[in-house]
Amino acid sequence: MIDMKFATPDELVRELGSRLRTQRLASRVTQRELAQRAGVALGAVKKLESDGNTTLQTFVRVVQALSLTGDIEDILVLKPHASIAEMERAAAAPRQRARRPALPR
Repeated sequence: MIDMKFATPDELVRELGSRLRTQRLASRVTQRELAQRAGVALGAVKKLESDGNTTLQTFVRVVQALSLTGDIEDILVLKPHASIAEMERAAAAPRQRARRPALPR
């Protein structure tokens, strides 16, 4: 297991694939069964587990097929606001685009 805070993107996707493989094995599901449940190709499951490279769609389908949707819900939760100013900004119209911070003068 790696420290995800300091991992590169490649290391993160490999680790996610490895963890999904561990979950699949703990559930006593073959790669072929998982592919059928997820509605993806067997090769997609093999690739996901071996190097983590996959589409987001395939990742989500596999997560759902393994009943792990609740476990990834935490990454989608908005963090609480620390100040009134942050609450006011959040209440304003939702951002449509990101803007680079102004350069210091």
